Amino acid sequence: MQYQEVINLAKENIEQIFPSLDYSTIDLEGANVVLYSKQSDKFVEDPENIKKLAQAIRRRVIVRPDPSVLIPEDEAEEKIRKIIPAEIAISDVYFEHDSGEVIIEVDDPESIQNRNSTIQNQIRKEIKWAPRITRAPPIKSATIKMVREFLKAEAEERRKFLRNLAKRISRDPLPGENYVRLTSLGGWREVGRSSSLLMTKNSRVMIDCGLDPAAIDSDDAASGAPYLNAPELWPLNSMDGVVLTHAHMDHGGFLPYLYSIGYDGPLYLTAPTRDLLLLLLMDYVKLGIADNRKIPYKMEDIRNMIRHTVTLNYNETTDIAPDIRVTLRNAGHILGSSIVHFHLGEGFHNLLMSGDIKYTNSWLFNAADNRIPRVETFVTESTYGGKTDFQPSRVEAGDRLAQIVRLAVERKGKVLIPVFAVGRSQEVMLVLEEKYRLGELPKIPVYLDGMIYEATSIHTAYPEFLNNNLRDSITKRKENPFLSDIFVRVDAPEKRESIVNDVGPFVVLATSGMMNGGPVLEYFTNWADDERNFIVFVGYQAGRTLGRKILTGTKQFTIRKEGVLKDINMKLTVESVDGFSGHSDRRQLIKYIESMESKPRRILVNHGDPAKAQEFSRAVSMKFGIESYAPFNLETVRLR
Repeated sequence: MQYQEVINLAKENIEQIFPSLDYSTIDLEGANVVLYSKQSDKFVEDPENIKKLAQAIRRRVIVRPDPSVLIPEDEAEEKIRKIIPAEIAISDVYFEHDSGEVIIEVDDPESIQNRNSTIQNQIRKEIKWAPRITRAPPIKSATIKMVREFLKAEAEERRKFLRNLAKRISRDPLPGENYVRLTSLGGWREVGRSSSLLMTKNSRVMIDCGLDPAAIDSDDAASGAPYLNAPELWPLNSMDGVVLTHAHMDHGGFLPYLYSIGYDGPLYLTAPTRDLLLLLLMDYVKLGIADNRKIPYKMEDIRNMIRHTVTLNYNETTDIAPDIRVTLRNAGHILGSSIVHFHLGEGFHNLLMSGDIKYTNSWLFNAADNRIPRVETFVTESTYGGKTDFQPSRVEAGDRLAQIVRLAVERKGKVLIPVFAVGRSQEVMLVLEEKYRLGELPKIPVYLDGMIYEATSIHTAYPEFLNNNLRDSITKRKENPFLSDIFVRVDAPEKRESIVNDVGPFVVLATSGMMNGGPVLEYFTNWADDERNFIVFVGYQAGRTLGRKILTGTKQFTIRKEGVLKDINMKLTVESVDGFSGHSDRRQLIKYIESMESKPRRILVNHGDPAKAQEFSRAVSMKFGIESYAPFNLETVRLR
């Protein structure tokens, strides 16, 4: 349905459903119908008829106050602080001009919500802004504050962008035969630079655009990029959108480059994925500049990417093209990670892209969601899909890590744990905190270096994305394990230097997880020649990375750090603790497919070393009796 046709239909239905209420403007922003009114509170107080309106026009309806009635921010905040009872602590108040909302962060939102919304209604009537009460994060995030301020400054530009996006989504379908094709642009029969292109008769959508981890710290990072010269991609600006499964660099690390070469379309992702991605990308550029490496994009390209983000909640279905609807589901991998369900045409085909998944409850997240009503084609990762890829339980992994730390304490040594800032860091923190709290570890410092502390603060800002137990611990029981006094933030080079020269014992969690740059190299190069020390790997080590070389037995290295070459003769003890990975092992991958609500007719395998991807594909085909295949990069498969 064309842009103007949707607006006309909305007007007709509003006049029928709300005959006595006035509105100022109806507009389309992306896939949503936005209704501006000086009487927005009257519309909001009638949720059943809003739902009826949405069903009639087959679009989500958002009601916003007309900008002309909003009182100034300073005056509005003063009124808010008078209305909310003094016993309810207000942490922060900030205003979103693009939505007409005021977000009020308080320590105990339930105390407001349990008052039958009288406080929120009073706020809305007095200041006209639409109040949204949220829980104040226990650790303030500089990244989230940066995103909020940037989007606030870009409010008018984003409105223009979303209006143009609405017109693109609402265009008429093309005539001719329907089809669905998937082209592999990276991350197929390999781990790294994940990217795929979904094509229909009417639309083209990219899924992920990552970097090869082994190329991240090279002088030519672009050598580890997806195959963006594939003819199916061009012209670039005719793409309908990019969907990002999660924030890891091997899935999103090359996205700003798209915007640097002219792409100006939407990037669909969850809110925590947006914030974590910004954190990781900014750190990547900053470290690259410090090491005098060639970086394939600039900070302005990252800002332009954030300008074009469209955040979606789990289980929220939205149109992203004339014939494509998307729903993001929990992937259980890292904070905000998503399995992406594509509903193509009016039921013509259904594609499920796994991204990276963890199909078991972890210390941080609930198990990946596979309760999807319709799936004809399923694309699954195979990182640990090999014959012998069986991981120990979380309990066994935690016990093994504690055992290593106790041995290091006996030796008066140090434990270096290279970690991904997002996901593995927080899980290791939870294990160490629990073991200390239960008396299974002595009280020794656990230093957090790199982006770990800031990534952890983003986790605490989105408790709704955490598993039930951890969420309740943070929000209800006020027992936040991330705030344990065993954790010490390394927030300055002088502090890092002091720790490097300290005698121990203690534990250091430092980025990066595959040792391809970051502060972990400072500790490793200084501690590698002491046999009392340990280095403990808790995550996947991609081929050609320093982490993989250490794990496979290499003892002598020449490492470039800050432009200087240093020879390393390694004597410390190398350990690998399986069970912390955010990827499903072979059993969990099989179980995920076996218990899917809708059994796929075809399975495509990606995100695995060549032998593992092929072997897992054969195993799936034999076990389930369905077509299964591990495509090569640059191969196109017709799905329907």
